[in-house]
Amino acid sequence: MAYGVKIAKGDARKRAATKRRHIRIRKKISGTSERPRLVVTRSNRHMVAQVVDDTIGHTVASASSLDVSIRGAEGAKGDKAKQVGALVAERAKAAGVESVVFDRGGNKYAGRVAALADAAREAGLKF
Repeated sequence: MAYGVKIAKGDARKRAATKRRHIRIRKKISGTSERPRLVVTRSNRHMVAQVVDDTIGHTVASASSLDVSIRGAEGAKGDKAKQVGALVAERAKAAGVESVVFDRGGNKYAGRVAALADAAREAGLKF
């Protein structure tokens, strides 16, 4: 079964593998108004998390390592990912969201992605 991602070499191969995983995940996961989708976007430097209701196509809550409260903080990238997870959970609960479906965006569930998810769980978000 082809996913439409060209085979590549080097770093492009890793990006292609991430894209294939992302397509495979999104076939199965969709956010509803009861359980929106918690989307994690990871770059080499920053983390972004959004709670998205796919039925109407709106972002309910979001947080990023670019936020003023997190950007000036000291610590490693993993620590900032934990802060992003706690912040997005706090904002989602303020918007009335209790539980979400986790969309890791094709990234492996390890490192900063897992730290963000654990911090969101500790802050009271269910998934």
